[in-house]
Amino acid sequence: MAKIPLGTTRKTGEKCPESGVWKSQSNPSTTIPLSKGERFPPYKNRAVVWKLIRYA
Repeated sequence: MAKIPLGTTRKTGEKCPESGVWKSQSNPSTTIPLSKGERFPPYKNRAVVWKLIRYA
């Protein structure tokens, strides 16, 4: 099964489509490891967009 492309984005609350390291598109930003099927969390109590930057 093919991996989704690096740079793919998802929003807080959506299910993670690919295990890896995801970076919040916020200021300040942070990175989190997330497994496929987990839900994207909020960051600093706000909904954010997460971008896949590295595969697990």
